[in-house]
Amino acid sequence: MKLKVLQSDITTIKVDAIVNAANTSLLGGGGVDGAIHRKGGSEILEACRKIRATQGKCNPGEAVITIAGNLSAKYVIHTVGPVWNTGGKIKEELLRSCYVNSLQLAVDNGARRIAFPNISTGIYKFPKELAAKIAIETVKDFKSDEIEEVIFVCFDEENYKLYDKLLRI
Repeated sequence: MKLKVLQSDITTIKVDAIVNAANTSLLGGGGVDGAIHRKGGSEILEACRKIRATQGKCNPGEAVITIAGNLSAKYVIHTVGPVWNTGGKIKEELLRSCYVNSLQLAVDNGARRIAFPNISTGIYKFPKELAAKIAIETVKDFKSDEIEEVIFVCFDEENYKLYDKLLRI
């Protein structure tokens, strides 16, 4: 599996699956979640509403998959990262689960190239360096012959530099 980092807008990346840093409602929000829903269009929101009708909200660490609407990707994998607050090992494990569950959904749906945003590092206040370390370690530890490439898409320069540095180690 090839790993790389880009500083870009995740909604413009051409991959099989884009991961959305969603909230528990799955109905859109701010940051990357809002951008994906705006650019992807109403089809994504409608697919999320159907998921909510059958399973309810999406809890931290969990992931669900929908169509990608107007995006270049085939799928959007919505995962809910943990809110940092006082932090701790439980929050770290929940963030790991976001990556594992998203990767497993990608495999289960035939997605070979997947793009991740910086999950939980915005309004959820997860420390950026720790989040980058967890993301990269978890993806490297995930065993899959199906996934060819994982791209960490950083909107801001600070995250980009963190991921770039860690991927060079």
